[in-house]
Amino acid sequence: MSKEKKGIKIPTPWRIKRYYFYAFVTVVALVLPWIRVNGNHFFLLSFDKMKLHLAFVQFDMQELYLMPFLLMLMFLGIFGMTVMGGRVFCGWVCPQTTFRVIYRDLIETKLLKLRKRIGNKQQEPDMSKPENKVKKVIAILIWAVLAIIAGADFMWYFIPPETFFQYLMHPSEHMTMIGFVLGVAAFLIYDIVFLKENFCIYVCPYSRVQSVLYDEHTVMAIYDEHRGGKIYDNVQNVHHKLVHNQKELHELDPNAECTTCEKCVTVCPTHIDIRKGLQLECINCLECVDACTTVMGKLGKPSLVTWSSDYEIVERKGKTKYFRPKVLAYMGLLVAIMFALAYMSTTKEHMLLNINKETRLYAIKHLGGKKFTVENSYIFLLQNTENKPMKFYFEVIPPKGMEGKITILKPSKPFRVVPGVKKKKIVTLVTHEMLVDNNRKDTILPIKIHAYALDKDGKPSKYVSVYRETTFVFPKESVLFKGE
Repeated sequence: MSKEKKGIKIPTPWRIKRYYFYAFVTVVALVLPWIRVNGNHFFLLSFDKMKLHLAFVQFDMQELYLMPFLLMLMFLGIFGMTVMGGRVFCGWVCPQTTFRVIYRDLIETKLLKLRKRIGNKQQEPDMSKPENKVKKVIAILIWAVLAIIAGADFMWYFIPPETFFQYLMHPSEHMTMIGFVLGVAAFLIYDIVFLKENFCIYVCPYSRVQSVLYDEHTVMAIYDEHRGGKIYDNVQNVHHKLVHNQKELHELDPNAECTTCEKCVTVCPTHIDIRKGLQLECINCLECVDACTTVMGKLGKPSLVTWSSDYEIVERKGKTKYFRPKVLAYMGLLVAIMFALAYMSTTKEHMLLNINKETRLYAIKHLGGKKFTVENSYIFLLQNTENKPMKFYFEVIPPKGMEGKITILKPSKPFRVVPGVKKKKIVTLVTHEMLVDNNRKDTILPIKIHAYALDKDGKPSKYVSVYRETTFVFPKESVLFKGE
């Protein structure tokens, strides 16, 4: 903080606050893939291992029903941010803006002095000078290294770092991974060095979507025309500049406070004049607010460009309403989705089991007299989603009144299943009892299979345990005693 001559206190620039936020987000993005809890990552979508890690919980690819909730959470979060704060996502969160700040402000301006100052983003370096050409090449080389790191970091959310570096030891076997990282790096070099803010203006679809999300209370960088004076005239969406200096402005409006220094224009990364009003190119970086705050602060006046709303600054109807129905609706939806996501995460099954009945309905064995056996066979497809090999077995839960009458013929003992491998098992259930006395048709009996892992003490696990419903077909009496 610093005091100016007339007692106006200049707050910490928004630009500096953004730098701190960028640093925080960068550290989180780089460190998060390395953090593991019980061998699981915070977020990992592994097509290699066919696994999804979310909040340090491991899910199988068959449990990707969680992904739509994550996507809804992301898009509704961005839309909610836009309704409340305009393109604040673009200025404060978007990797494009972060990377441009690193390249333009840090590498080109601070490190190599290729640009004269951060406050003038309109003036490109003079590339006719040989020393500037050398500096440009060095800047691109530095950024190329950072782009490769960014590409690798992006890949770590699909191939975890511990596996990524193992794969790098055998590059010929993992050319797809290496090609993807280099492809991302090449795109970032082209985007950040050559395409620049044109990506935000012409390529990114978000700038086109934002206009339908704004309302009169949406907070954005706004020029106060009532205090500063009218600089542009808007005729059929075409802006015509009315004044070019302070003298012309005072002739038009003697009380106008704008100094026409155009600091707010030269500092803008997307090359717009905020005094024209709302423009799709504005990314809410608030550098124009910083520039005007400094200039007007020296005159003992508050900034003419503020982070506020049309309702408060342009229309002057009152204070901005931040928590209005639209914003509360977005908040409610986000909370509901987060609760749904949390609930569905807690209902995760720690083993996967699919049961399919064989094409043959049943097999009958006559043992003489009225004695018989009826067998039903099934194909169990089981997958161990834990990180260690486990033994599995199951029990049959028949309909009420038939307890103990349907038993397991095979397998006769627990079997071992290693993680990440789908194990196919033929299971045969058998009965020696007359379950149903029906001479007209076969009877389909609903049964439940309780499959479970065995703990170290050999007892059924309460943690790795699932239930599946299937059927047991019992033949009609004429088939059961056929030939007798």
